[in-house]
Amino acid sequence: MIELAAVVPHPPLLVPELAGGAAAETAPLRAGCESAANRLVAAGVVDWLAVAADPSGPRRVPPSAAGTFAGYGVDVPVALGARCRPAGAEADRLPLPMLVAGWLRGRVPADVAVTGELIAPSSPAAECAARGRQLVEGLPGRVGLLVLGDGSSHHPAPGAGRVDERAVRFDATVRDALATADTAALLGLDERLAAELDVAGRPAWQLLAGAAERAWPAWRGELLYSAAPYGVAYHVAVWRPVR
Repeated sequence: MIELAAVVPHPPLLVPELAGGAAAETAPLRAGCESAANRLVAAGVVDWLAVAADPSGPRRVPPSAAGTFAGYGVDVPVALGARCRPAGAEADRLPLPMLVAGWLRGRVPADVAVTGELIAPSSPAAECAARGRQLVEGLPGRVGLLVLGDGSSHHPAPGAGRVDERAVRFDATVRDALATADTAALLGLDERLAAELDVAGRPAWQLLAGAAERAWPAWRGELLYSAAPYGVAYHVAVWRPVR
């Protein structure tokens, strides 16, 4: 059973060692993500199911996996479970969402085990929702759901790359849906538009919607952060079941 769901983005700049000069500016985002992770622990769950879209999906990543952010410029080791620091070739090649999940695991005061569930970025909404329902039905016990995904990378910002004015409205819809635990709004996100806006989080958010609808009749959402620093939208939220 899902006891709580936490929604976070997965940019490398979450990690202070990788953020460099942007560490101070991204502190509110980092604080929001750490707060969401700590709320999973506060809910009494030390087994996390981390879901995200990645080209290597669909596949499951076991809690025995570990890796490093070395590919992003700094050797910051992370583990999905209780495992020693990976060294050189012994490190698993974890995709970025799982690296961030492992990093967040290391920021909470509990011995958490993270199992990753990766889905293909092109997965349609119905498939994402169905996978979410299947995951709920197969859960062995109490689990915290960690949902990782970024918003559009085409928001107006100083130094931003290609700007698409549609990104503002799209991410406003996502923000409001996460704030109110609106599963219908998440499932109704335009898949083609999301692809055009480079929205990495769309499949994971729609998986969350399917899982939430199957797990509990109603949910209460709380938005912890929503902004687009450097032109990329990042949303942080927590969903609690209404018992």
